[in-house]
Amino acid sequence: MILVHELLGLYVWVLIAAAFMSWIPSGSGGLESVRRVLATLTEPVLRPLRTILPRPRIGAVGLDLSVLVAIIVVQAINVYI
Repeated sequence: MILVHELLGLYVWVLIAAAFMSWIPSGSGGLESVRRVLATLTEPVLRPLRTILPRPRIGAVGLDLSVLVAIIVVQAINVYI
């Protein structure tokens, strides 16, 4: 059971890293490889949330809250287990 808790905690950090990487402009090289790996790990969870959640507008920019909701859900699952 400890392994499951550790993996869920690690996945929260992966979600946070993917959110930070989305703020960095795309380029080539090692950073783009990291971005692809993080997207491969997080998109199966975030994509359904993005279809369900509305995007609140802040000026002309839509705010993506799917990462925040995913972190809350993963943490809730981690506490519940």
